[in-house]
Amino acid sequence: MCTIIGDESSETLPNGSAATTGANASDSPEDALARRLLAGLGYCGHFMHFHGGGRSGKAPIICLIAKHGGQMSQQELGSFFELKPGSLSEVLAKIETAGLIERTRNPEDRRQLTIRLTEKGIAEAARDQEERILFRRRAFDCLTVEEQEQLAEMLEKIRTRWEELA
Repeated sequence: MCTIIGDESSETLPNGSAATTGANASDSPEDALARRLLAGLGYCGHFMHFHGGGRSGKAPIICLIAKHGGQMSQQELGSFFELKPGSLSEVLAKIETAGLIERTRNPEDRRQLTIRLTEKGIAEAARDQEERILFRRRAFDCLTVEEQEQLAEMLEKIRTRWEELA
């Protein structure tokens, strides 16, 4: 679905927000192409964020705990995510309410919380991991291996440039 915002054409993303895809009437061909590229990359980033659980949502958290043997300290878990301790605690409370984890106080240091996956959490982490693997296998199957290599090289080049601009 396309809508017009000012002089720009935009695409409505799955969450209802708009991603600019077109050009302003005053854009040079280079500016129009840059807008198109950024819109495409923006959609890919949006898709990966919302369909992958974000960077600190339920799926990444339970998968990380599973990769660490099914339990971690809350402090250790927090070091992997860009969340304040209070925000992490809030996310963990929701995951605990869903029955995916248990939080217990460390008997040796009552300030420490141990996060342990429940059987339900282990099963969900395994499903999420399988879905991620399947997505990885299918995400670029519309491209030849040569095109995938070219894309990887181009993305590395773009990343290097953007790091310079930051």
